[in-house]
Amino acid sequence: MSYVFYAARQALRHHASGGNVLIFATVLALVVANIPGLNTLYNDFWNQPMRLQIGDFNVLSHAGHPMTVLQFINDALMAVFFFSIGLEIKREVLVGELSSFRQALLPIMGAIGGMIVPVGLYLALAAGSDYADGAAIPMATDIAFSLGVLALLGSRVPVSLKIFLTTLAVVDDIGGIIVIAAFYSSHIDMAFIGYAAVGLAVLLVGGGFLKIQSKFFYVLIGGIVWFLFLNSGIHPTIAGVLVAFCVPSVPVYAPEKYIKKIRSSIRNFNEEEDDVLSRRTILNHEQMDWLKQIESASDKVISPLQDLEDSLHPVINYLIIPLFAFANAGIYLLDMNPMTVLSGISLAIIVGLVIGKFVGILLFSWLTVRMKLAPMPEGSDWKMVAAISMLGGIGFTVSLFIANLSFGDMGEAGVALLNDSKVGIVAGSLLSGVIGYGLLSRFLPQAPDASAEDED
Repeated sequence: MSYVFYAARQALRHHASGGNVLIFATVLALVVANIPGLNTLYNDFWNQPMRLQIGDFNVLSHAGHPMTVLQFINDALMAVFFFSIGLEIKREVLVGELSSFRQALLPIMGAIGGMIVPVGLYLALAAGSDYADGAAIPMATDIAFSLGVLALLGSRVPVSLKIFLTTLAVVDDIGGIIVIAAFYSSHIDMAFIGYAAVGLAVLLVGGGFLKIQSKFFYVLIGGIVWFLFLNSGIHPTIAGVLVAFCVPSVPVYAPEKYIKKIRSSIRNFNEEEDDVLSRRTILNHEQMDWLKQIESASDKVISPLQDLEDSLHPVINYLIIPLFAFANAGIYLLDMNPMTVLSGISLAIIVGLVIGKFVGILLFSWLTVRMKLAPMPEGSDWKMVAAISMLGGIGFTVSLFIANLSFGDMGEAGVALLNDSKVGIVAGSLLSGVIGYGLLSRFLPQAPDASAEDED
């Protein structure tokens, strides 16, 4: 269980701090999009073509056309985001919360309910409309925002609830990946898929049989697989997930072998030479070789999966996701009828996020515990679980992403639907966050939870 607590703390630290940057980027996008003159520059910038060209070959091209800045963010940078999610999922399945079925069952069932009920409510409200295809929009939980709210409450939140929400969000991401792969692919080109399959096979052989540890190998081949997916008709973010599953989780050196290697190299430095070393800044060749052996051993004791996941966290949380939010959350509000929020697609999304996620997560969790399939999170009660269920309605990042996939290619009608869906996503996520925080603030113990303090 100690690893699970560590994983929860790491997720909280990474995502909660990144959530502040995400909030700033979202607010900035809303401000810029509503300043006359500046909003024109804002909208035009995302439509500029991008090129990374070698001769006549443009790496950033799709079906022979250069990608726009917005397409680069949504199809290339977000593939890196989904690559990071894939690494996280693989780690959780191997050694984390998802490695034990009984341990993981409660958040898994909560996540399933949190996907089925919102989609059902959305479809009920959207029946016969031109926005019924956006049913997957309210099924996501934004881990950065939701854990950011938990961070505001500090050690009052039991570690078990942090684990529950983190695991639920990971399972939600798996659901989102399946939906994107199944429903947002078109004009499949089997030749490109075949080439991509060869690339994935190379990664599997390299990691599984040749034991290649070089991160450059996985990034390079992964980039080629991404380009092939981009032009195959399958959404390129799926390539990020599949490539992540091919990254090995086993280091070259086991910790025991690593310690022996370090001790062997350190013994070469005699204690009587300490005074000499303290006065020197230039090492001799033997000393350099010994230190390089230590450096090489240190690189080989951390698996490529963990190394890449840890390295990508700051890039994802402080650059890619805020940039995605800044590019996609800009909503022109000055000519909008306030009643839009209470009708059409905006209302369907708000109901799905605020009511659907809450009811789905809480109901399926309650049924799982009631049927004695899984225990309650330690140190919690149903009021706390209800508050966490409300936080599950913070959909934001993946909801915006799916909204773009749903309506981004529908012309003028799609622009209006996309704008209204963004209003619903922002409003629904905000409501879920505020209500969830209020419920947690009321239902959590006022004194810091002892077990949470011990683990932190």
